Amino acid sequence: MSVRIIVDSTADLIPAVKEKVEIVPLTLRFGEEEFIDGVTIDNKMFYEKLIESDVIPTTSQATPASFVPYFDKVKESGDSAVVITLSSKLSGTYQSATIAAEDYDNIFVVDSASVAIGAGILVEMAVNMANGGFSAQEIVEKLEKEKQNVIIVAMLDTLEYLKKGGRISAAVAFAGGVLNIKPVVCVDNGEIKMLGKARGSKQGNNLLVLEIEKAGGVDFDKPVLLGYTGLSDVLLKKYVEDSKELWAFAKSELNSEIIGSTIGTHIGPGAVAVAFFKNN
Repeated sequence: MSVRIIVDSTADLIPAVKEKVEIVPLTLRFGEEEFIDGVTIDNKMFYEKLIESDVIPTTSQATPASFVPYFDKVKESGDSAVVITLSSKLSGTYQSATIAAEDYDNIFVVDSASVAIGAGILVEMAVNMANGGFSAQEIVEKLEKEKQNVIIVAMLDTLEYLKKGGRISAAVAFAGGVLNIKPVVCVDNGEIKMLGKARGSKQGNNLLVLEIEKAGGVDFDKPVLLGYTGLSDVLLKKYVEDSKELWAFAKSELNSEIIGSTIGTHIGPGAVAVAFFKNN
């Protein structure tokens, strides 16, 4: 009996992890247009539409019924499964998965308490454990403990999308644009929170490094994932180069992924982000 890892489509995953999990897609809407995340729209198409559109897109949670075909396959094969969802504070998807799992044995649901690349490193940990022969219960126990140590910090290139989403006023966004303000934010308990504001990218990079150091530094024995929003990773590459001392102890090449729609909607293109497990 093997352990399957099932995730929702808001988790940003490197290809090696993506091919080893099953993904339950959420629904994305731009006004009247509806898309199936990762099926009828990919991240590149999402940012193209986000840049062109005046409408703030919305994401609909996965329903209990959307998990049933995946859970049926687990039951038919006699396997067990660990289901990892985005933060229950951001979506009802965790609750939907929990309701669906009530009718099945050996299916365990974990609220990642995170999203995007933060959920991505938790999923990578789960996949590594499943490949290592750990049971579903052992994986759940580890994830429940380790999710408390997941940190996501990001530097935004623009305040425009925080303004569009009603998180800051138009006046603050305008002043921030004039002053070339680069906000540094984190995902805390599933919510985007402001950590500081920097004048320009260089100061922003320094603030990002400072926040990582304040968290106790990166545990390079566990998964680390960098992320970017928009259609290019140029700003991310610049950030890595400018903060190379931070990554000197990385034990392998740094992985990076484009950040999906759930966070991308709020922070807009041009952001760079880091997800890691903090040192205990």
